[in-house]
Amino acid sequence: MSEERGPAESLHDGDLLSRSQLSLRADCERCFGLCCVAPAFTASADFAIDKAAGQACPNLESDSRCGIHPQLRQVGFRGCTVYDCFGAGQQVAQVTFGGQDWRQAPQTERQMFDAFAIMRQLHELLWYLTEALTLSSARALHGALRLALDETQRLAQNRPADLVGLDVAAHREPINALLQRTSELLRADVEGPKIDRSGADLIGADLRDVDLRGANLRGADVIAADLSGCDLSVADLTGADCRDIDIRGADLARTIFLTQSQIDAAIGDSHTRLPPALTRPAHWPSGQTAG
Repeated sequence: MSEERGPAESLHDGDLLSRSQLSLRADCERCFGLCCVAPAFTASADFAIDKAAGQACPNLESDSRCGIHPQLRQVGFRGCTVYDCFGAGQQVAQVTFGGQDWRQAPQTERQMFDAFAIMRQLHELLWYLTEALTLSSARALHGALRLALDETQRLAQNRPADLVGLDVAAHREPINALLQRTSELLRADVEGPKIDRSGADLIGADLRDVDLRGANLRGADVIAADLSGCDLSVADLTGADCRDIDIRGADLARTIFLTQSQIDAAIGDSHTRLPPALTRPAHWPSGQTAG
């Protein structure tokens, strides 16, 4: 059984989390449609067409807006609706390249697209590190987490050439280990046995009767799994593939290391409870989300 908390208590410092992660949300008005050009995608259930890396999507308009944005899901571009750059787009566009649009400065095109791929990984790490620093139960690791955050922020300020040349995998490795230690520290506070299905293949699994409090689901493949009505308090979902996961009526208010992209890819409803930094997707059934 998980630890008891009063109705006003939360695992996160919600106000701090929301403020700190605001800059890690995509601001498309300050970008140049980088996510519509830099990545490749393949015709599938998520994308209606093939597109090579560095090739502009045919739906990208000259003002860097998507010409079919309101109908993306209806016309076969569901993948676009769940993509999250963690604010890397505006960072690259406005800071790394000083507001130069790749269309008007074609000499920046290749380097800008490569920098975007690196920046997105750095900003994803910043998202997790920022959350970890709001977790009071992980206070013993806050010093190391702050150092990792500061170094990642420093790297995100690099010049284009230095950014493109960064070995981001080498930078990510010790941070992943630190975040895993953070997760273990938090989940140890949850009473009772805790399942460890890190990296597991749980595609289509029925987990409704499984106690997922304090569960380790890091990197798990939970595509189309049924977690409806489950309590995922202090469960770690770092990097889990949550496409079409059923979380209707589930409690994720205290789930750790969850991203907006994972929520956007899931099937939820007005009774799904979310962490303070995440928002209810517009395509979920209408109705007020339970707090």
